[in-house]
Amino acid sequence: MSDDRVLKGIGLRLLAIFFLSTMSALVKLAETRGASLPETMFWRQACALPVVLTFVAAGPGLRSLRTTRLKGHLARSLVGVVGMVFTFGAVLLLPLAEATTFQFTVPIFATILGALVLGERTGVQRWGAVLVGFAGVLVVAQPGGGEHVPLFGAIVGLLAALFVALVAILLRQLRDEPSGTTVFWFSTLTLPLIAVPYAFHLQSHDWLTWANLAAIGVVGGCGQLALTGAAKLAPVTTVVPMDYSGLIWATIYGWLLFGVLPSAMTWAGAPIIIASGLFIVWREQRLGKQQTVTAAPED
Repeated sequence: MSDDRVLKGIGLRLLAIFFLSTMSALVKLAETRGASLPETMFWRQACALPVVLTFVAAGPGLRSLRTTRLKGHLARSLVGVVGMVFTFGAVLLLPLAEATTFQFTVPIFATILGALVLGERTGVQRWGAVLVGFAGVLVVAQPGGGEHVPLFGAIVGLLAALFVALVAILLRQLRDEPSGTTVFWFSTLTLPLIAVPYAFHLQSHDWLTWANLAAIGVVGGCGQLALTGAAKLAPVTTVVPMDYSGLIWATIYGWLLFGVLPSAMTWAGAPIIIASGLFIVWREQRLGKQQTVTAAPED
């Protein structure tokens, strides 16, 4: 693999994390303007569809959207939409930096699921990294003593990471499908599901709030496409460390938009979680195993 392709892959991954971090900030901003969670989720998917269709039409063509794996896409979509509830819920319940930090536990959950669901052999070193990672979570969450991170919000944040890891496992079954096809079916199949609760939350907004909701979908769709592009250009172990740049963006957005900075315990615990995740990814590569960690939170 050429150095040029790897550098492009790293650049795309950094761009994807910027897009997804921006989307999280917009989700939180939409709530301050009166938008509900069902509204935010609906417009996230609806406004991402034109972005995905444009990408597919300019690339492999709309015929590539045909699939014989509809059951696989449906399973991925059902798990994905539940994961979106938790991911957006964490953003609404927690400061941005803390919500982002809990997303860094995805490699930890991927290791656990790989062992329990797929029967993968997991050695002492990776189980040790899992324990270290959860120690970092305890530092950030401060169960029983932290006011900056509410316990319910921490649980929702961890569930969001768990479902991202579940989606990564389900995507293994769809790895032969074009990336645009997978993203298209995720948006298309989840829209009817989200439309039901959205119907009970219909309300009027000013134009700025509508623009905010539309931007969530457009930016989120761009983030998904950038993630898939990065995966095609560079090895997962090369691009995954770029995900931790999300903490920088979350800190900047949290300060500029909401006047909130990460707590001292978040700065103490985040490096522990990050080190655990990096070790797990590195160990997977060393063992030559197929990666279970393929993307940042899909939202």
